[in-house]
Amino acid sequence: MQNRTIYILFLFLSVISYGQVNISVNPDKTSYSGKEIINLTIVLEMNGGEYTQQTPLRSPDLSRFNIIGSGSVSNGYVDPETNTVISQSITRLALEPKQKGKVKVGSFLVTVNNKIYKTEPFEVFIKDVEKKTVAANSKDVYLNMEIEDREVYQDQPAIAVLKVYSKNMDNFRRVKNIRLPKQDNLDVYPVSFAKSEIDPSSDYGNMASQILAVFMVFPNESGYVDVPGVSASVNSFSGKNKIVSNKVKISVKKLPEDAPDCFKNAVGNFKVSFVNTSKEKAEIKKPMNVLVKVSGEGNLKNLELPKIAASPDYEVFAPKITSRVTAGLTGMKGEIAANYIIIPKKAGEIAIRTEHFAFFDPSSREYVDLGEKTLSVNAFSHEEIMDARTTVEKVNEYTNTLLETVNTPVLKTTSFKVKEKSKFHWNILLINFFILAGLFLAYLIFKNWQKKRSLIKNTAPSKSLGSVSETEKEIREQHKTDIHDYFSYLENLKDNQDYDTFFKTYDELETEVRKQFSQSSAEGFRDFLERHQGAATAAEYTDLSQKIQIGKYMPVKSAEGIEELLRAIVNLYSRISK
Repeated sequence: MQNRTIYILFLFLSVISYGQVNISVNPDKTSYSGKEIINLTIVLEMNGGEYTQQTPLRSPDLSRFNIIGSGSVSNGYVDPETNTVISQSITRLALEPKQKGKVKVGSFLVTVNNKIYKTEPFEVFIKDVEKKTVAANSKDVYLNMEIEDREVYQDQPAIAVLKVYSKNMDNFRRVKNIRLPKQDNLDVYPVSFAKSEIDPSSDYGNMASQILAVFMVFPNESGYVDVPGVSASVNSFSGKNKIVSNKVKISVKKLPEDAPDCFKNAVGNFKVSFVNTSKEKAEIKKPMNVLVKVSGEGNLKNLELPKIAASPDYEVFAPKITSRVTAGLTGMKGEIAANYIIIPKKAGEIAIRTEHFAFFDPSSREYVDLGEKTLSVNAFSHEEIMDARTTVEKVNEYTNTLLETVNTPVLKTTSFKVKEKSKFHWNILLINFFILAGLFLAYLIFKNWQKKRSLIKNTAPSKSLGSVSETEKEIREQHKTDIHDYFSYLENLKDNQDYDTFFKTYDELETEVRKQFSQSSAEGFRDFLERHQGAATAAEYTDLSQKIQIGKYMPVKSAEGIEELLRAIVNLYSRISK
């Protein structure tokens, strides 16, 4: 009986203590239309100065909403009747629903004095999902950027689709010069600029729509990130009008805290291979090639490759980076390879190791440590390699060295031997006779035409030589380069992604234009442009030359960058060659 009394007493005390901390959540209403924002008010009240909030307010799973905004305020006061300190914290959340129907909101949690307090879950009813607004800067044409997955991890791609809307379908072909957004906390890569078929029905009344571009957005920092609008131009009879799409806010989740030490910034699913690409035996103080390759799907274009670890057994030089990456609807796919040059310093077995490599897999939400890759190489001295060669290999090497270093011209006398004919061929004689007769007749016709032309030229009135400037202009027109052929060829090379030939063709164009103005060097040509066409054109020529040199040696060349270079080339050289 005494134990039961003690149990009831402790239960009563726990109920009283529980009542000193109250946490509640209240939506502004329970039914919403798709255009309304859900406003939640979470109130935490603690009666008594002995209570301490140990953790911040923890939210439930809000993946079915977009968090538009949040804010909190705290205050405290003393109740004059009970002389009790009352602390109150009020938090407001503004949520945008992603789906319609009944949506359940879980419990909010907080820890006070080593005890967890929570709110009761509740449901809200969404009548219809809000339709996205379309941003526009032109009267009849509207751009809209859509990102379906607005919650991604840092360095995980989000696919964006750019659409154009208009009541007049003729406006779709006038939209040109699409410029993707640029921002420090975003890496943007185009997937496709192919236009889709025109959809006559859309969610925006009686307007038709068309997909203009698909691109990927890689956020490189966590938090809420605003993706800037995409701009384009609309050609009309009065000129060009610039239009800009809407901005989209995405929620970038921070990567988990338990990342291994070797993790850099690789997000996706990858494999690492490490191979020796040299065909000959490894020799001391002689270079050999090894290849470190990372393949898979993820942020391939901006991840850090695992480097080769330093060792006293070998010397490592900076690698040459090559990439074969394609952009798809699920991310970057392909491979990035680093070609290293290794010089062994000692004979015998050498273990070449790479750094540890780890990546974060968004599908499993965990880190994967691939460890280090090891390549075993048996290095020989020069004497050991020479002794290991067979007699035939030594003779071949001596012969090759002799042929390469000693000038020994050899005449193949058998080619001058006259072969005897068994009989005389009359057909060959007749054919040769007719050929000679035809050539003689053509010669007579040519001489007759040349004589008539000289008579006409002598009887024609003499033409005035004109001034020196006119003569110089006439000579220049005769040697003028048809740069439009170059423009068409550069356009084809850009479309075929043959970027090496693109830059070689530009060098030929630049040389031909300089020769047209009798300039042998780029510096002299710049001074010529500054004297005759102004300092702005000369500065534009210098800026274009710098961009060409940067683009030529970039390891990864983008189609958008080549497109901008081509536009700059056409704009500048069209004005120079006028």
